[in-house]
Amino acid sequence: MSIHYSKEWNWKEETSPIWLKPSEESYYIVKHWKENGYKDVLDFGCGLGRHSIFFAKQGFNVSAFDLSQEGISHLEKWAKDERLTIDLTVADMLSLPYNDNSFDCVFAYHVISHTDTIGMHKILSEIIRILKPNGEIYLTLCSKETWSFKDAGYPKIDENTVVKTEEGPEKGIPHFYVTLQEILKIFSDFEIERIRHTDDCYFAGKEQNSKHYFILAKLCKMSII
Repeated sequence: MSIHYSKEWNWKEETSPIWLKPSEESYYIVKHWKENGYKDVLDFGCGLGRHSIFFAKQGFNVSAFDLSQEGISHLEKWAKDERLTIDLTVADMLSLPYNDNSFDCVFAYHVISHTDTIGMHKILSEIIRILKPNGEIYLTLCSKETWSFKDAGYPKIDENTVVKTEEGPEKGIPHFYVTLQEILKIFSDFEIERIRHTDDCYFAGKEQNSKHYFILAKLCKMSII
């Protein structure tokens, strides 16, 4: 089975201002990583750059990539307006353009799920490669308990992955889903510090069923994949 390659987010279809504001979780992560003396951060799949700007303002050395040229161009202008230095590139998360042991930490917020099962293992091997020993990753993964996996009827391309078909910025983009036990297996090369399982049960003016795992983990393997 080959990897179902993803495609860039269509930002012309997305009008919510949420993508320009740091997530609430990022405030905790900034404090945690500062306390641990981390400096070099990769904003993994940065979108329009809300977290890149936030981390740079907090004094981190920030690198950022995204598959979308539109997103990178937006962030480039934003960083210039804020007089911030951020290393930017257009890249695919399946093949990262960074040297081994480049980063103290990786921040991957609502992005790493945009692949299939084979792609997920490839992406994690790339993250292990670019993280320094004892480096940390903070990421989100879609839960198999959520509506879009259980009940939406989206076509499945493997046992863990559906492709969204409705009109909007995510049309045609694969989404990989997990259970807690699958997370523990997938992240066997990491020391997991914390996993939260959340349910965004009401937003956009109506009841919803959108569940995600929020994972903080430290790389414990010393060897390079």
